Amino acid sequence: MYSTLFYIIIAIILLDFIFGQVLDYLNSTMWSDKLPEAFEGFYDPEKYKKSQEYFKENQKFGHISSGFNLVLILLMLFLGGFALVDSWATSISVNPILSALLFFGILGIAMDILGTPFSLYDTFVIEEKYGFNKTTPKLFFIDKLKSWLLGAVIGGAILALIVWFYTATGKWFWLLAWGFVSVFMVFMTMFYSSLIVPLFNKQTPLEEGELRDEIEKFCQRVGFKLDNVFVIDGSKRSSKANAYFSGLGKKKRIVLYDTLINDMTKEEIVAVLAHEIGHYLKKHTKKGMVLSVLQTGITFYILSWFISNPSLSAALGVDKPSFQVSLIAFGILYSPISTILGLGMNIMSRKNEFEADAFAKENYGGSYLATALKKLTVNNLGNLRPHPLYVFFNYSHPPVLERLKKLED
Repeated sequence: MYSTLFYIIIAIILLDFIFGQVLDYLNSTMWSDKLPEAFEGFYDPEKYKKSQEYFKENQKFGHISSGFNLVLILLMLFLGGFALVDSWATSISVNPILSALLFFGILGIAMDILGTPFSLYDTFVIEEKYGFNKTTPKLFFIDKLKSWLLGAVIGGAILALIVWFYTATGKWFWLLAWGFVSVFMVFMTMFYSSLIVPLFNKQTPLEEGELRDEIEKFCQRVGFKLDNVFVIDGSKRSSKANAYFSGLGKKKRIVLYDTLINDMTKEEIVAVLAHEIGHYLKKHTKKGMVLSVLQTGITFYILSWFISNPSLSAALGVDKPSFQVSLIAFGILYSPISTILGLGMNIMSRKNEFEADAFAKENYGGSYLATALKKLTVNNLGNLRPHPLYVFFNYSHPPVLERLKKLED
């Protein structure tokens, strides 16, 4: 007999799926054959048509993959799949740490294998069709193997420590877990580009020349000390361009995709970097880190009040309380709160993007950044007209037309 909590879990999953479909539909109502005036001269009619076809194909594929995931999770719930995996894990080891690692290891590998056909289709059919994919099948599976190993080592270590904290301290485990995860988040922010990225991509210091001189001149003018500018070989997987800022203090660095350097002028690249430097000088990175730490603390605190409740495990078909099964049930029940917190983070992120744009405009010139944004959007076949409600729930960056309007005012 299914419990009330079970039906609440089912309702949350179904409502989340339906809401996502509604947002997708609203987004599709914004399609238009008319090219926005801001992109005249950048988008030729054929490429603009191609961008909308790319968007439609991705949306259709997203419906199929999300529908598959919905059916899969419902089958796991109604057929007692989580209870079955838990029984396998505990039959191998009754040690709470080992059984939790086995439980999530089995689920993770199974989900990844089931999702691989979708990843293959997305990479080698859709991305290939629209000229983005540069990944080889060999590289695809090497990346997957590396991701599995990283997940096992890093994810396994974090999970093991959290379970150990729980078994050692009970309800107060949330403080130790929060502290450890917070330190880990800061550590990864500082060292992600130097420790993790090299496992997948080659990074080389930007060579001497006009571009580096222009970057250094700009940094000196705005009082930004930058020792590390790297170029990443993003072109070995995709033709899409990007740039990002990572690290804190002496470990901060700016990373340029080689595709960005190939597609843009010296001034446009520096304008993009000015935007990233604006994030740092306006302390967006530090503020975001503080909020993420607080959000993590809230999550662990709420988890501590419910994780020992046998109703969580029972809702997924496990009579004896199980940390890992309770964690699955809690994750689903907590998702509405997580969504609300995520909305706040997205609102702040969009505000930060406007502020970083304003910094670049004030210190280097809005026209260069505007041109760079146009080129990035065209080269990546970006959606020019997302629905406002879709933006509100899903976008961490403002739509490009809104950014251009502020830059060109």
